[in-house]
Amino acid sequence: MQAFATHKGVVAPLDRENVDTDLIIPKQFMKSIRRSGFGANLFDELRYLDHGEPGMDNSKRPINPHFMLNQARYQQASILLGRRNFGCGSSREHAPWALQQYGFRVLVAQSYADIFSNNCVKNGLLPITLPEEIVDNLFQTVASTPGYSLTVDLTQQTVSAPDGEVWKFEIDSYRREVLLQGLDEIGQTLMHADEIRAFEARHFASHPWLLTPH
Repeated sequence: MQAFATHKGVVAPLDRENVDTDLIIPKQFMKSIRRSGFGANLFDELRYLDHGEPGMDNSKRPINPHFMLNQARYQQASILLGRRNFGCGSSREHAPWALQQYGFRVLVAQSYADIFSNNCVKNGLLPITLPEEIVDNLFQTVASTPGYSLTVDLTQQTVSAPDGEVWKFEIDSYRREVLLQGLDEIGQTLMHADEIRAFEARHFASHPWLLTPH
């Protein structure tokens, strides 16, 4: 997992509440047993005018010109601006996979579904919660300012605007450290590899019959 310290990126606005995980990555794309390739179908139902299925050539599909990710000004966006209850619905981890694999590193919204928020952190995606008034102002500013970007500093827990305005955000210490160190659950476990091996050695020494073939 890629460590997160600071990030500056263009902001893309998704101005709707209760964005569920099936909208983020529709269920038909979960047939794949791989953990990669989901970014191509992020928000598939919003990006395209036809029904998407795995294996389709997206370059030949009719796009929705009104959806923000199809507009030139948001092509390089890496910060997604949303509303309240972002990531609701099913607990599929494919949703943060799709967001990250598309190129997003930060989400900014009023609130998130708990499981989705946890899955984001597990995959190196930082979900930031800001008050409604600030989110409202950001939507207005992004709409009127092509190429509008924000700078996120996880160490200082700040979001900085180009005009110098700075907003603090809260994140619990465990999530913060996991992201700063770039450690998913496997990585956290491997930090204790020596202790695990020592335990196994003691365990099998005191229970040698466990090593006897049956």
